[in-house]
Amino acid sequence: MNKTLLIGRTTKDPDIRYAQSEQPMTIARFNLAVDRRFKKEGEQSADFISCVAFGKTAEFIEKYVFKGTKIAVEGRIQTGSYTNKDGNKVYTTDVVVEQVEFAGAKTDSKSAAKESNDDFMNVADELDDEGLPF
Repeated sequence: MNKTLLIGRTTKDPDIRYAQSEQPMTIARFNLAVDRRFKKEGEQSADFISCVAFGKTAEFIEKYVFKGTKIAVEGRIQTGSYTNKDGNKVYTTDVVVEQVEFAGAKTDSKSAAKESNDDFMNVADELDDEGLPF
């Protein structure tokens, strides 16, 4: 069985591309910083894991996931290789994301800021009825 569960924060905004084929598809690539459980002095405290999502999952990521968003991803590990322009063989390891969920507070996400940008006036909680303008 090939199943991976990760919780971490995105290191930058996802890289979004669109496959131009007979059925266009959205592709999202991002790195997830996942904290290590145990930290040794002098070693890094997180692993930076390359992730890729396709289709509807990628569209969700494009719309709601930004740098620093804490997410939980479920997917599978996929390895591959290719020969670069210098003729060297390059090996790759990615998590192919099948499902994404938010793992942080709503205020941790830029999407929360976008949703709260409406035409309503913010009123302080401590105002009594006499202090209201209406």
